[in-house]
Amino acid sequence: MSGPAFLLRLSLITLAAILVAFAWQWAPMLQSMILAQRAEPRVVTPRGELAEIEQATVALFEAARGSVVHITTTERVIDPWTRSALQVPRGTGSGFFWDEFGHVVTNHHVIANASAAFVRLADGRSYRAALVGASPAHDLAVLRIGVALARPQPLPIGTSADLRVGQSVFAIGNPFGLDWTLTTGIVSALNRDLRTDGQVLEGLIQTDAAINPGNSGGPLLDSAGRVIGVNTAIVSPSGAFSGIGFAVPIDVVNRVVPRLIATGRYVRAGLGVRVDEALNAALAQRTGTTGVFVLGVEPGSAAARAGIRPAQVDRDGTIRPGDVLLAIDGQAVGRPAELIALLERLTPGARVTVAILREGRRIEVAVELDAVR
Repeated sequence: MSGPAFLLRLSLITLAAILVAFAWQWAPMLQSMILAQRAEPRVVTPRGELAEIEQATVALFEAARGSVVHITTTERVIDPWTRSALQVPRGTGSGFFWDEFGHVVTNHHVIANASAAFVRLADGRSYRAALVGASPAHDLAVLRIGVALARPQPLPIGTSADLRVGQSVFAIGNPFGLDWTLTTGIVSALNRDLRTDGQVLEGLIQTDAAINPGNSGGPLLDSAGRVIGVNTAIVSPSGAFSGIGFAVPIDVVNRVVPRLIATGRYVRAGLGVRVDEALNAALAQRTGTTGVFVLGVEPGSAAARAGIRPAQVDRDGTIRPGDVLLAIDGQAVGRPAELIALLERLTPGARVTVAILREGRRIEVAVELDAVR
């Protein structure tokens, strides 16, 4: 091939490569510039009406939102340098209006150890709250605020006695400070016991509706918009929601809150016996006996005055059962949770008849119940 022809061909190939490179580099930009001249908003596709279940959920939230509040607390600290007293933020939680007198129900742990609490309404108004009463044993507390105008309506109250696993539930609260958040789920289980902060909360509702820090104290609603529980705790290694949340059943709330409003505290009937759910189940299986095994008796308690005998522990660690509680005033108790639930319904100072299994014999003893907090 002659020199001029080769150089011509090489020049053409080089030019073609340059054109290809230019097109590869600039074609998208040129295309974008051309298309930008023709860019218009997309035509909206009509969706029609919301599904019936969506409409029901929206209506439920809109009806309940105004009765749910955001609670913030502060703590009084002393500046180590100036010795001045300061109010510093401590935590947040949720709550809801219980009645038309400005009483707000929340969790005890939301306001525990706080020096002040502030309640913010859905319309943005904020009030300093007064503590009316609290029951750490139930993780419940009642605050009160003075709202002169446009006072939010209390939420309707349901019942937890007829709840069924699988029914829909709705939680409203302020998780992580994100105001008035709605999460949905189902009742996952009933009658759960949970140990938290040195207390054992019994008979809780378990739900998979997302409950996170800040949800505490908010209402758990059924599909009719009635309060069926007070969201109280989560089980999570990270501290955030992992699929298991708990709520205090409304039947407990409806028993405790009126007493807190009336007297500032919840006093319940007690026997003064120590029991344990896990050990009770093991002893019941070992002995074939259904009842509540008394593991300990508090000195000076109702049980001590009645002569109720606790279990003994041998040197090798073997537990020798003592008295087994079978019934109170004819109502059978098969496990510690049932005993506690029964005592919750009785009055401190009441005289009751306790059926006991002692050394294979059923006996009955008269007991005057204690008043315990």
